[in-house]
Amino acid sequence: METYNITVEADNVLRLRFGDTPAQNDVLVQEAAKKITGLIEEGTIKGGELIKLNGPATLPVAFALAHKLSHLYQAVAVYDPKLSKYVVAIAHGGKYCLGDLVD
Repeated sequence: METYNITVEADNVLRLRFGDTPAQNDVLVQEAAKKITGLIEEGTIKGGELIKLNGPATLPVAFALAHKLSHLYQAVAVYDPKLSKYVVAIAHGGKYCLGDLVD
């Protein structure tokens, strides 16, 4: 059984979901890191300009994912349902700035 699931969708969107098996953050962080590393190693996640995250994550899981992805992408954006947009939370490279809203 999975505790955390990450899938890649079109337009560089990572869909985040809790799995069928409940777990605490010590397990969730390890599972999320393992999943994201696998996606990177198999070439599904390659890096580039912008990656967008959409779905639930605990704060420790979000930090673990952000750390891994910030080494591969110039910007990492997180979906905000109140704004119906992605908010850039990590930016380096010049094209995107912190707080930029993207579709």
